[in-house]
Amino acid sequence: MTEDKNTNPMIEMDNVHKSFGPKQVLKGFDLSIAKGKSLVIIGGSGTGKSVALKCILGILKPDTGLIRVDGTEVTSLSSRQRKPILAKIGMLFQGAALFDSIPVWQNVAFGLIQGKGMNKKDAHEIAIEKLRRVGLTPDVGDLSPSELSGGMQKRVGLARAIASEPEIIFFDEPTTGLDPIMADVINDLIVECVRDLGATTLSITHDMASARKIADRIAMLYQGKIIWEGDKAEIDTSGNDYVDQFIHGRAQGPIEMQLLKP
Repeated sequence: MTEDKNTNPMIEMDNVHKSFGPKQVLKGFDLSIAKGKSLVIIGGSGTGKSVALKCILGILKPDTGLIRVDGTEVTSLSSRQRKPILAKIGMLFQGAALFDSIPVWQNVAFGLIQGKGMNKKDAHEIAIEKLRRVGLTPDVGDLSPSELSGGMQKRVGLARAIASEPEIIFFDEPTTGLDPIMADVINDLIVECVRDLGATTLSITHDMASARKIADRIAMLYQGKIIWEGDKAEIDTSGNDYVDQFIHGRAQGPIEMQLLKP
């Protein structure tokens, strides 16, 4: 797997397999992300992008293979042993995944209060500052998530992801459900926030406009394996028929599609 030879990988996945009953989802999945770099995994729905992410986070345990985060092999760690690793990670979930039972500022500060034991006064100040960072005014902090538009919810989700100034950030379909203009706004915010933090990022998406903007490198997942990886500038000249079909959204090509009959 190609990587920056001068930088130790921040995230590595080596020959990872994961099945659910007879269904094989990851079939020898390999990945390497250099520290401070942004990798975007593209691929169709159901190809295993989210499963790979959940394996890194420890939500799922791979059947075989190794996963290293900042040099530590994590697949064999207990929940308690994994906590220092998870403390390095921020996450922007698909759909923002905000808690409607608490105000916006507490959503942003959730990891600071629950994970780090920070007092509410200090956590509130950080939350308001992070909301400002993503273009939201302090009064938004007192609103309920249900009072926000989809774009504002994504901004709040991003503010939460960067609240603890993590070394690693995961973005799960960051622009899903947004109109093209708001999607571009979110992409710009992601690029700016990641640059300011110097974070290593792993994103999964099927939105090529998003991938082209936020990635340093792009990898394509198909049938449980990475079938191509390269700098984002190389994506249009990959020489890979599967990649070419996907990035141009063509129905005809080597990718087998399961189409529902009416």
